[in-house]
Amino acid sequence: MGNGTSIGRVRGLGASHHGAHHWLVQRFTAIGNVVLMSWLLVSLVMLGDFGYASVAKWLSQPVSAVPMILLVISLFWHARLGLQVLIEDYVHNAGTKFGALVALNLAIFGGGAFAIFSVAALAFGGQA
Repeated sequence: MGNGTSIGRVRGLGASHHGAHHWLVQRFTAIGNVVLMSWLLVSLVMLGDFGYASVAKWLSQPVSAVPMILLVISLFWHARLGLQVLIEDYVHNAGTKFGALVALNLAIFGGGAFAIFSVAALAFGGQA
C-alpha cells in the first residue's frame, strides 16, 4: 500500500480513518427514527385524547416510556451526527470549529438529558 497510489489512500478511508463508520451510524439512526416515529404517530392516533393527564398516564407505562426514550436518544444522536458534518464541512477557522462543536455537544447532551429525564419522571410517577 503505497502513498502514491489511489488504492492506498482509499484503503485508509481518507485522512480521518472513520468516515465510513460515521456515515453508517447516521443511516442506522435514520432507520431507527423512521421506525420509532411511526410507532409514536400510531400510538398518538390511538390515544385519542391529548390532554396532559392522558398523555402522562400513557407515558407512565413501560411499553410507552422505553420506546419514547429510545426515540429521544436516536433523534438527538442523528441530529448531532448531521450537524457535526455540517460544522466540519463549512466552518474553516479551527477555533470557531472547535467552539461550534463544543456548543453542539453541550446542546445535544443537555437537551437529550432533559428529554430523557422528563420521560423518566412521568414514567416513575413524578412531575416533569
